[in-house]
Amino acid sequence: MKIIIAGAGEVGFHLAKLLSYESQEITLIDTIRENLTYADNHLDIKVVKGDATSISILKEARVNQADLVIGVTSSEATNVTICVLAKQLGAQKTIARISNTEFIDYKDEVGFTEFGIDELISPEFLAATEIQLLLNQAAFNDTYQFEDGALTMLGLNLSKSALFIGKTVKEAAELIPGIHFVPIAIQRYGTHYTIIPRGDTVLMKGDHVVFMTSKGGDEELCKLTGRTNAAIKHVMILGGGKIGSQTAANLSFGKYNIKLIEKNRDIAFELADDLSNCLVIHGDGRNVELLDEENIAEMDAFISVTGNSETNIMSCLVAKSKGVKKTIALVENIDYFELSHSIGVDTLINKKLLAANTIFRYIRRGEVVAMAKLSNMNAELLEFVVKPSSKIADKTIKELDFPKSAIIGGIIRDGEGITALGDFHVKAGDRIVVCSLPKSIKKVESFFF
Repeated sequence: MKIIIAGAGEVGFHLAKLLSYESQEITLIDTIRENLTYADNHLDIKVVKGDATSISILKEARVNQADLVIGVTSSEATNVTICVLAKQLGAQKTIARISNTEFIDYKDEVGFTEFGIDELISPEFLAATEIQLLLNQAAFNDTYQFEDGALTMLGLNLSKSALFIGKTVKEAAELIPGIHFVPIAIQRYGTHYTIIPRGDTVLMKGDHVVFMTSKGGDEELCKLTGRTNAAIKHVMILGGGKIGSQTAANLSFGKYNIKLIEKNRDIAFELADDLSNCLVIHGDGRNVELLDEENIAEMDAFISVTGNSETNIMSCLVAKSKGVKKTIALVENIDYFELSHSIGVDTLINKKLLAANTIFRYIRRGEVVAMAKLSNMNAELLEFVVKPSSKIADKTIKELDFPKSAIIGGIIRDGEGITALGDFHVKAGDRIVVCSLPKSIKKVESFFF
């Protein structure tokens, strides 16, 4: 595919980096020469210096041949303009990064596709949504929903209390008849290798295991791993930026009692006016005395989403030391993901990865309708729609010559999630969630053409 990315900031550069690994033809446009020089020296891509709202610059980038144009500059107005122009000049698909989440709320009513914008993404909105989902599944480190929860991906670290330690996947499945979960990826403790489990794969203490679950699977996992999916009620948020304020807004109308700490006085007073169901505190959340005064020890969850990754990690560690059950930190450096499970923070989230997950499905072949890259694991989750002409249609799973480094995690049929076994008969219209290592993705895609 030929892909044009406008904006070489943190999101644009990260996307260019990931997409270049996919052997895509990438053109990166930016007005700042230093950003382009770094990208040109480190990535196998083409760079163009200039304003991507300029028609001549878009033509220089051969926009008329582009399969996908992504506007991810810091200005949402610029991104919208880029996408509208690109579509008019012949681009096949366009994606605009926006910060005003009202655009997403009313996208069908406004009809952005009529203007030439196929998809709107807000990394901040995605991060806030991810946080809300993590609080709903407090016993787990990672989570992702397919089709409004028909299937849910849940990740956790196996402790010695897990009943299936030392057992094979097949033996673990026999512990509960008719189980509603299946392991789809494993990372051994102390390694960087991702394993796609088979029936004879042994589950070991310290493994980070990702499961695909249908309805009831989360409760079964808690029972077998000795965890408690306790309800979260009292939540403290550090940082009143876009993610912090959006998270507070999402949570404050539900079952949660929210305290939000913001050190900027003007922002704190503005948030206090906007968030009527949330207690906004003006102060520096790095001050442990302030956290104690605000009863951090009574919190069920602590979420740190300031603009500083180190502050977020350290404040979460303070919260853990005070007995808070669930901690979530926003980080910009993806390398920190490798440390997340060893340093004591329950979950790290990254805006760039969340944005990449949304955008990546546009470059996958086959009818990909959702996609997620597993945090700190070299694997992807892809949701495909089975067409009547697909190679996988009208076959049982065990009939397929499916690659060993990929696994069918679950199937959604008529809105119901199913953790299917080998005898399951696939039909056109089914939605199939596959977990695959990068080396097998092309072969997996071929089953859904």
